[in-house]
Amino acid sequence: MNYTSRGIRHEKTKAFSHLATDYIEQNDFLKNFYSHSPSLQGLHDAIIEKQNSGVNRALLVEAITEQYNNTDTSEKVLENIQQLLLENTFTVCTAHQPNIFTGYLYFVYKILHAVKIAAELKEKYPEHNFVPVYYMGSEDNDLEELNHINLNGDRLTWQTTQTGAVGRMHTKGMAGVIEQISGQLSIFEHGPTLIAALKTAYLKSATVQEATFKLVDFFFKEYGVIVLIADTPLLKKQMIPVFKDDLFNHTPKNIVEATTKRLSAQYHIQVNPRDINLFYMKDNLRERIVQDGNFRINNTEIYFTKEEIEKELEINPQRFSPNVVLRGLYQETILPNIAFIGGGSEIAYWLELKDLFVHYTIPFPALVLRNSFLIIDEKMAELATKLQVNDELLFEDANAIFSHLVKAQSQQQLSIEKERIALADIYGQIKNVSAAIDPTLRQHVDALKTRTEKQLKNLEKKLLRAEKRKHKDQETQILKLKTHLFPNNSLQERVENILPYYAKYGAGFIKMLYHHSPALQQQFTIVEER
Repeated sequence: MNYTSRGIRHEKTKAFSHLATDYIEQNDFLKNFYSHSPSLQGLHDAIIEKQNSGVNRALLVEAITEQYNNTDTSEKVLENIQQLLLENTFTVCTAHQPNIFTGYLYFVYKILHAVKIAAELKEKYPEHNFVPVYYMGSEDNDLEELNHINLNGDRLTWQTTQTGAVGRMHTKGMAGVIEQISGQLSIFEHGPTLIAALKTAYLKSATVQEATFKLVDFFFKEYGVIVLIADTPLLKKQMIPVFKDDLFNHTPKNIVEATTKRLSAQYHIQVNPRDINLFYMKDNLRERIVQDGNFRINNTEIYFTKEEIEKELEINPQRFSPNVVLRGLYQETILPNIAFIGGGSEIAYWLELKDLFVHYTIPFPALVLRNSFLIIDEKMAELATKLQVNDELLFEDANAIFSHLVKAQSQQQLSIEKERIALADIYGQIKNVSAAIDPTLRQHVDALKTRTEKQLKNLEKKLLRAEKRKHKDQETQILKLKTHLFPNNSLQERVENILPYYAKYGAGFIKMLYHHSPALQQQFTIVEER
């Protein structure tokens, strides 16, 4: 594989929110909503703050070691687990739900970004250790979001009637999906190895979270990535005081509401806190806890008195699942973490949470917008060059690209802007002449001018349409380019999956991505095959 890469600003892609682009530009308004900038200096400051935060490292390592007991992982992962016991070891974390077969390409990009930042920090601060962590959001119950992948234009869906936390669901029915994947990918050089890994992960695991654990380890163990499943009583018991405060005092809601009120002055609010920000999770159930006198589990007949739910929390903390308002606080309580890598929507809701962390005296990590890539294969790179579509133009819609190229390449005059300006001057003169006779005629002349301008704009559109008809082949090629690189009119990373790339290129594909992954440059990366 021979790939080159180049970066462009996120805003040029038109695919990211104003909040996300303002954050990476370090907009002054946002500086009160985070503690450390996404820079080497910001991460250095985060290290200093986290050093004395009182993370229970022994408990963390005990939980992780138990999770790795039946996994044949790498020496690098095992070494990183043990390093977590050391006070000079810190984590760089990303989080995501257990989408089947990793879901989308950005799942991979997030984890590699954590690896890259950890490596750069080790080079910069060799007296410390830095461990990349994938925190699995296995308690998510949005099955429709997690139960499918897109493969070569086909949507492959895992059909199941199970409910509750997706990570706890059993993997029955995955064999059929793997057979569909095998039918498409086993013909490629690394296809058999990949299919074997999928079968090991999903057909020899009891649950989705165990399968995801194995698959992520398969892809990333050589990079030392630790997979953490936080759905365990050993770790959750550390959150009992916070969970009680949420249940009985609604403190998180009050704090986050005050923050979102300030943030909403300029930006759309990603998440609104609830009175109680916990789910009750048991067997195939994950439903919100609501209070109406007593404590009721939404959509069920389960009720608790205050004393009963407090006792339940003490005995079974694993049955209490934090929503998005408390999940990050849980993550930062159990990890010696200094940086969190997330997508635009994740950065948006984390910016609502700083005051919550301050209240509970948990250091707020540096927030880093995850890396994004556009992978352009050799054929599409040649086509883009042939069409003279540059990087910025590539992110426009097909019609805008076509119009731009036709205007640039046409030998005919397609713009009548100069004539429109000249006509405006003429109308100005007519208005002066008319007003000298009758001032009330000014409005009539203005109306004539407006009508004429509208007709000229329509004429200009007709000129462009007529010229476009002469370039029909070029339009077809532009549509081909856009359809291939932006499936479903979306960023490639939000639709496609790693599996076809791995089947063709094996672990070399992940190495290539790692090589071209920026650490803290905060740019959108175009990776092009040559």
